[in-house]
Amino acid sequence: MHITRVALLGFLAGLACACTRFGAVYPPRPSASPAAPVADPAPARVVAHVSVSSGALRAALDDAIPKSAEGDFALFGGQRHYAWQRTSLDVGFAQGRIVVDAHIDARVDASVIHAQFPIDLRISAEPVINTQYAVRLQSTDVTVASSDRRLQVAESFGGVYEAIRDQVNARLKDFVYDLRPVLEEAYARIAAPIELPIGDAKGCVNLRVLGIEAGPTVIADGLEKDLAVVVAPEITLPCAESTVRPPLPSLANVAVVPSGPFTVTIPIAARYDELTRAMSAAFTDGKLFFSEDYPKLFLEKPELYESQGLLVLKLHIRGPVHKMGIDADLDGDLFLTGHLRVVDNEVTIPDLEPTIETTNFLLSLKAMTGADQIRDQARAALRLDIGERLRDIKSKLSSDLTFGGKAACFKGNVDKIEVTGAYPHGSYLRVYVAVTARASATIPCSEVPVDASSARKE
Repeated sequence: MHITRVALLGFLAGLACACTRFGAVYPPRPSASPAAPVADPAPARVVAHVSVSSGALRAALDDAIPKSAEGDFALFGGQRHYAWQRTSLDVGFAQGRIVVDAHIDARVDASVIHAQFPIDLRISAEPVINTQYAVRLQSTDVTVASSDRRLQVAESFGGVYEAIRDQVNARLKDFVYDLRPVLEEAYARIAAPIELPIGDAKGCVNLRVLGIEAGPTVIADGLEKDLAVVVAPEITLPCAESTVRPPLPSLANVAVVPSGPFTVTIPIAARYDELTRAMSAAFTDGKLFFSEDYPKLFLEKPELYESQGLLVLKLHIRGPVHKMGIDADLDGDLFLTGHLRVVDNEVTIPDLEPTIETTNFLLSLKAMTGADQIRDQARAALRLDIGERLRDIKSKLSSDLTFGGKAACFKGNVDKIEVTGAYPHGSYLRVYVAVTARASATIPCSEVPVDASSARKE
């Protein structure tokens, strides 16, 4: 018996009428929404341990502390001339302060002495970083002394020490070690979208910067500080339209910044058409042959959408059925529904089952075995083990966050990426991904890291 397409459609219509007590023929779709997927990220901290070497501080202080100076001081009712020249500079650290020792050769012209004298200069100061990313010195203490008795006599009458101390103090008040140029580059890298290919789909990581916090300064053969970049992270599929990047936020000095590895939970907002494209990878030339009993019967045109809290998979079934007294050319839609689950970085729909209408339709064709095969094939196609994809993402994130040059180098290590949840919404799917990573910055760069631009080309 040959059933034409018209007859088959009539049969399906009659079947639908017979099953009206089970509801609609297919799960209703949500109303169309032109709005973009909403990731709605929660703020998180990307913590970087920043180290400014003692050599960098020494070079900056060497430029700030005058190498020579001259002036006059009062002695016996008149003005006497003095001049000095610094010959050495040593930078150390003690009790949370920078300690600078310098040797000075001074010349004093007075009626009682006309000679050169050795002078010891010691500077003690507390380094701080202000809101504009400038290292300044506060609570400075400048000590000028000499073991030469002749200069001690001059000091008792004049004030050579005080004059030299005032000259050094004036320069220390103007001392600035500017970290902004170095951090501007890091900020530009963090704030720019990072492209991530996910199967055939194209996604972007956006770390929208909300603020930057700095923890207390640690003095240990240089300056060490934990900086926390407060971000609102999200991954969009497809990439969202680029927006103008705001300027580097002012630095906020806070009492505590959590140190060590940090974890950022990133929501992925994906439209269902992007997920459908990823699922299509399980189809060969757009077709999925699923039955040994009906070798020419195939599924095609997978489509996903949400309906009343369930994820609905719509499949088109086509092909001839010539067996068990059936002579038909199938050409229609099947619907399966289930709930998303995430287990060990694998997104599945373990309870995916045909709708009652689809089951009854297949039963009417004496093809219940085929129905089980369709369900099993659909479950397999939607069993998305994203571990390998996450490894690619981990490698790319690490390379994109590792860069630098002579002035500074930044290194990012993404240690673990884990999918923690997946939730369907009316027009999009939201997946939560937890990223555990470490980051550090060294100023200046002792070893230039791998150029991230070359990593992106590979």
